[in-house]
Amino acid sequence: MKNLLIPSLRTLLAPALLCAAIGPATAQDIVRHKIPGSDFPIAQAVTLPPNATIHFISGQVPPVVDKGAPGDSLAAFGNTRQQTVGVLNKIKDILTGMGLTMGDVVKMQVFIVGDPAKGNKGDVAGFMEGYTQFFGGAQPNLPARAVFQVAALSNPGWLIEIEVVAAKK
Repeated sequence: MKNLLIPSLRTLLAPALLCAAIGPATAQDIVRHKIPGSDFPIAQAVTLPPNATIHFISGQVPPVVDKGAPGDSLAAFGNTRQQTVGVLNKIKDILTGMGLTMGDVVKMQVFIVGDPAKGNKGDVAGFMEGYTQFFGGAQPNLPARAVFQVAALSNPGWLIEIEVVAAKK
């Protein structure tokens, strides 16, 4: 009777041969899937290899641009474009401190409040003016992204909050 507890040589070697055929995990890159037929500056999807380190950056809000204005006013923080640039610069600084760049951002969630100057609609055009200063031009690594219009953020002067996920292999 054959001993069922002793595996065959083929059973022992199969996983090793499969791994050798696939190659080491370090050979895989982060893959950014473009939106077919579009030049819109976001990725349709981003695929991370098993060896990527993932960094979750908390939601960032705009810095004050006018210290003389009341701290809960739009005047203190600027319009959507100004707030976007301020927030993305804060994110850039956080990433730099972690040894990362904006090119390592793989996922972005954007929360926009309706701008009273725009009929209480989210100023997506203003957001895109700020966003494209960081993504899609000289820095071609595009993140997967979602933009939401929300009723409010915790400060009435904030029109935008952005959180990102960065990854590096």
